[in-house]
Amino acid sequence: MSFTSDRLLLFGATGDLAQRMLLPSLCALNVEELLPPNLQILGTARAPMSDGEFRNFARSAIEKYLPAHRRGQMADFLNRLSYQPIDATTIEGYDKLAEQIGERESLSIFLSTGPSLFPPTIKGLQSAGLTDGDVRIGLEKPLGVDLESSREINDAVGAAFPEERIYRIDHYLGKETVQNLLALRFANILFEPIWNARYIEHIQITVAETVGVDERMDFYDQTGALRDMVQNHMLQLLSLVAMEPPTSFDAGAVHDEKVKVLRALRPIGRGESATGQYGAGTVAGDPVSGFLKELDKDSDTETFVALKAHVDNWRWAGVPFYLRTGKRLPERVTEIVVQFRCIPHSIFTGANTVPNRLVIGIQPEENITLSLMAKVPGLDRDGISLRRVPLEIAIPDPFTGQVQRIAYERLLLDLIEGNRTLFVRRDEVEAQWEWIDAIRASWQQAGQAPEPYDAGTWGPEGAARLVARDGVSWND
Repeated sequence: MSFTSDRLLLFGATGDLAQRMLLPSLCALNVEELLPPNLQILGTARAPMSDGEFRNFARSAIEKYLPAHRRGQMADFLNRLSYQPIDATTIEGYDKLAEQIGERESLSIFLSTGPSLFPPTIKGLQSAGLTDGDVRIGLEKPLGVDLESSREINDAVGAAFPEERIYRIDHYLGKETVQNLLALRFANILFEPIWNARYIEHIQITVAETVGVDERMDFYDQTGALRDMVQNHMLQLLSLVAMEPPTSFDAGAVHDEKVKVLRALRPIGRGESATGQYGAGTVAGDPVSGFLKELDKDSDTETFVALKAHVDNWRWAGVPFYLRTGKRLPERVTEIVVQFRCIPHSIFTGANTVPNRLVIGIQPEENITLSLMAKVPGLDRDGISLRRVPLEIAIPDPFTGQVQRIAYERLLLDLIEGNRTLFVRRDEVEAQWEWIDAIRASWQQAGQAPEPYDAGTWGPEGAARLVARDGVSWND
């Protein structure tokens, strides 16, 4: 049964995610009158704070992270907010939380806390009757550090909520260009007939960051690039690129096709992965320290990983998917590159032809570029000359007047209204972890240690060798 919530309960309401994303997103939705008019928002965290203090806290976060033209008059939004402190690890305090929520028709809960707090939080919510009736829950990643811990978390949440009421969040799925990938494939006859091994040579997915690990040092040292980025964001992107056409844009149909891709992933073989760890270097002209100096101890945690993956089904037989992600790289970019095959025969004697390439930019700029071969202007008395030219669609350009949203705006609104399409189902999460755990086990068995690379470069030499064996180069 679908319902629109009239109460939203935010755990971790004073945390970094709440300040940068959640509160600004909710304020922006309120300005555009997209929130239900009767929606009340209760924030909770360990810090003692009154309603007034929390509203001032929210105002400061919104003024810092939301552009002025999207804030409107904040008074109406701030009046929706209230606050109740709680120690989520103990059962005490949840009754007061229920009292503060008051009479409700339906409730959405968002857990923006560490996953270790999920089980005690669920028990506390159950004890106060806050899992009864029309209630759904959103879970912020990470959901475990391996398949076993992920199952423990999902079992704890599943004991209180049926699967259709659990909304696992991967904020990449809220980005416009990620969703536009589905429109590009399934709303254009131009692409879908050639979206297969016959016409596509390989696909690259890159998630590059210029930042180091900063305040996430302890978390990152226990996690690494494979579990932090590949397990969720990159495998979700891969599944959207490779999935078969769903029967509809319904949550169940989309999730079914994504799971098929994840289960078709071939285990990574010997020589199909490269790992790295950044050392000192220069990023954007500024000198930066290496990972081990920042950590102040020895560690074999990888800050870079590159993989050669295969989806073993009819559509993608023989097509490699090259994935790479890393910290302290030269630029911040997330993109998908679809490299098409060469034409079977060129009629243009002496003219070089270059295979078509589709580049889908996700961040920092959202754009789509299709490279085509075109004739260079001229009389061509010595033969036609060809050159590759780009056809570019910068997403804001053809949609002037449309708001470019924070990814969490869509995800929070979908949580409140009950649309699960852009969230992650349990079997997806577990299929991702099975593949990732096997990679980590192979590294351990082979004694594979991360290769050093200088900050400000595109990673270790092993990443270049990984693709060079196939006559490929990364799209730097």
